[in-house]
Amino acid sequence: MNYTELHITCSNELKDILIAELDYIQADTISETENGLLASFLEDIFSEEEVKNLSTNYGFQYSFNAAEKKNWNEEWEKNYPSLIVENCSIRASFHPKPVGVDYDIVINPKMSFGTGHHETTSLMIAKLLNLDLKNQTVLDMGTGTGILAILAEMKGANHIIGIDIDDWSVENSIENVALNNCKFIKIFKGDVQKLNEFGNFELIIANINRNILLEDMEYYNNHLAKNGKILFSGFYTQDIPFIEEKAISLGLEKAELLQKNNWVLLEFIKK
Repeated sequence: MNYTELHITCSNELKDILIAELDYIQADTISETENGLLASFLEDIFSEEEVKNLSTNYGFQYSFNAAEKKNWNEEWEKNYPSLIVENCSIRASFHPKPVGVDYDIVINPKMSFGTGHHETTSLMIAKLLNLDLKNQTVLDMGTGTGILAILAEMKGANHIIGIDIDDWSVENSIENVALNNCKFIKIFKGDVQKLNEFGNFELIIANINRNILLEDMEYYNNHLAKNGKILFSGFYTQDIPFIEEKAISLGLEKAELLQKNNWVLLEFIKK
């Protein structure tokens, strides 16, 4: 079976956005490179027109070529280092278990995405490590690989819902939940409307992007318990005023702001 390889040259800031876009146009695999991204498509699925439209919208350079099928698991294993954030390790099953950490999360992503290496994910991990989640109800919106939901259970949460719109993310997060022997996490496919099936949460995690956060924030607020906390990430420092204005208009109180390489985490409390 033949494939088309797509080589994208882009900034680090664009990578996560483009990974989502490439997944939407049915890339078979996506991995990060030193200068951007490498994606593979089944030959009959690849559409240069779709890639050209993305290039126009996001301003990146690209090239593509025909290629035979590779062992993509082997490819991403070469480029997926383990990671330690404070007292928490994030690793693949082929990495040795580290010593001296309190939390050990095993994540086997289907693509190089959602492994904790991105600034927004590591900000979320650091924040969760410093919260008392014992017996709490948690919503992980845009769960991806399930990494934050898994850490929430390890921190003591006993009722956790993970939601994502993407089939791959739902499948992968379910696999990773099982891999970490989690008992209190349920994963669902859906968008913000899925929240209508659930009650309120004491903690809501939403690591998505500015536009989605602004569009869906009222739904999150409606499902946040009194004195509950909500963590927003997935946006840049220049987006802070927009997120703050919307949150404050809903009656949320700003509690903390964390930054890493121009990426931001904002915490709000529902008083």
